[in-house]
Amino acid sequence: MRNLIIFSFLLISVSGISQTQYEQGMRKAFDLWQGDKPWEAANLFERIANAEPDNWLPAFYIAQINIINSFSEKDPEKLNAQLNKAQEFLNSAKALSPNNPEVLVLEAQWYTAWVVFDGQKYGMQYAGKVAEIYQKAMKLAPENPRVVLEKTEWDMGTARYFGQPIDGYCEELKRAVTLFDSFTPEGEFHPQGGKEYAEKVVASTCN
Repeated sequence: MRNLIIFSFLLISVSGISQTQYEQGMRKAFDLWQGDKPWEAANLFERIANAEPDNWLPAFYIAQINIINSFSEKDPEKLNAQLNKAQEFLNSAKALSPNNPEVLVLEAQWYTAWVVFDGQKYGMQYAGKVAEIYQKAMKLAPENPRVVLEKTEWDMGTARYFGQPIDGYCEELKRAVTLFDSFTPEGEFHPQGGKEYAEKVVASTCN
């Protein structure tokens, strides 16, 4: 009995150490990212993902970093490499956390990066897919500010493309800003940013 108690204690201790290492690693990765070192952050997130194969968050952030940086990438080879990397870890996040609205938003952004790079080539191919993903995300989490913001931005872009007015989207943009104030992330490392960007979108769109 005594040996069983000692063994149980050791399991708890090892688990606690592992969790602490995970937390330290995640915080360091976010610090690197905020310090304008996204690729160093992505490398650290990847090491964490390898150590935490059942956790969708490190894979999510690897994909997010690659997708975000793809929007400004003009070199086709670099873009292809980044988005292939993003897709690999996006698929991992989707498998680990199915029907996750945060992952769905990121998936929509993956397709959008291709459209931004070459609208003539990828616009017709991916536009319907992006709209479909945002509709699904809205059904799952209509009060998630990132879902509301990103879906509304996509809808506005579509309206602009077809020469339609965008004034009607201002209420949803403002609602997204308000939702950031009441949104509570599930944990310290869960997605939670975006309010400042939403405010800038409102300021530039809804004069």
